Amino acid sequence: MDPLALANRFALPASAAEAVPFGNGHIHNTFRIRCEDGSLFLLQQINTGVFRQIEGLMQNIQRVTAYLRSRVEADGGDTSRECLRLIPTKEGELYLNDESGVFRLYAFIRDPLAFDRAETPLAFRQAGEAFGRFLKLLDGFDASSLCETIPDFHHTPKRYAALEEAVKQNAAGRLSEVSSELAFVRGHVHTLSLLTEAADTGRLPLRVTHNDTKLNNILFDRESGRPLCIVDLDTVMPGLSLYDFGDAIRSGAALCAEDEADVSRAGIDLTLFEAYTKGFLSSCADILTPSEIALLPQSAYLLTMETGIRFLTDYLNGDTYFKIRFPDHNLRRARNQLAMAAHIEQCLPQMEAIVSRIAGQR
Repeated sequence: MDPLALANRFALPASAAEAVPFGNGHIHNTFRIRCEDGSLFLLQQINTGVFRQIEGLMQNIQRVTAYLRSRVEADGGDTSRECLRLIPTKEGELYLNDESGVFRLYAFIRDPLAFDRAETPLAFRQAGEAFGRFLKLLDGFDASSLCETIPDFHHTPKRYAALEEAVKQNAAGRLSEVSSELAFVRGHVHTLSLLTEAADTGRLPLRVTHNDTKLNNILFDRESGRPLCIVDLDTVMPGLSLYDFGDAIRSGAALCAEDEADVSRAGIDLTLFEAYTKGFLSSCADILTPSEIALLPQSAYLLTMETGIRFLTDYLNGDTYFKIRFPDHNLRRARNQLAMAAHIEQCLPQMEAIVSRIAGQR
């Protein structure tokens, strides 16, 4: 694979002169491209093993980013730094399907900062503001018109059904190792359909959601420290606002790392939960329904349970989906997430009081 030759097949303002590996992503191969005129771009080789509906995925990104640019421009913002922009091929296509893979090109956003964890409550509040603003900017977009690139991505009951199928198959012969984790999940089955049932009955509206609301998917301005742009739009799909909120809390307000071996350390930091909730509601409370606001705490519990279920399923299947660094990595992750879910469940009354107080102040 020659990144320079591939980049030059896109509609660049000048010839590509330099290509260097960029970032530490686990899904795509990414290169920063510098052109002869000094302009910068990001070339990505899309992982077609993870994402199979390439046309739908790229149409989603093109339509969503175009809509975001129109909203940012209407608000007087900087469209070159506050939203992603795809560069077409010289033939006008959204991506390049080459014998060496499938590639796309983005304009490079200059001078950004990205973080894996929030060092302060203020930083996490700003993350909430950023993802809340993303949700609000896309409020007028018809979510049902988007391709569901990963069907049922956050359908927790179906994730549980996949776990039971993994138990039945016991493909890796590990069933005897997970009896306590399985018992915990089965003891909470009655809680797993809360969001899907609320959506099915019309209590929760379908929205354009990001579906991977980790802190490192926000670019911050290097000079001001303010949130700048939401990136990694591969999982932008029709969904629930609560998916984005819940997963942000699961990943960002955790008391320890996702694969911490000592599960007694797992849990939720309520200070960070409050900070994120303040930021999130400051950006989008006016578009959320009362049911969406009321279920914010439950979404943190459910998305954490769901992630634990997914790790446990993958462990039983022989680690076929998530990348691992050691043999029981997925089991450790599953135990951690289920312990965090148990702690969140205990904290739900406090979390509900926090949400009620913040929502009441608006």
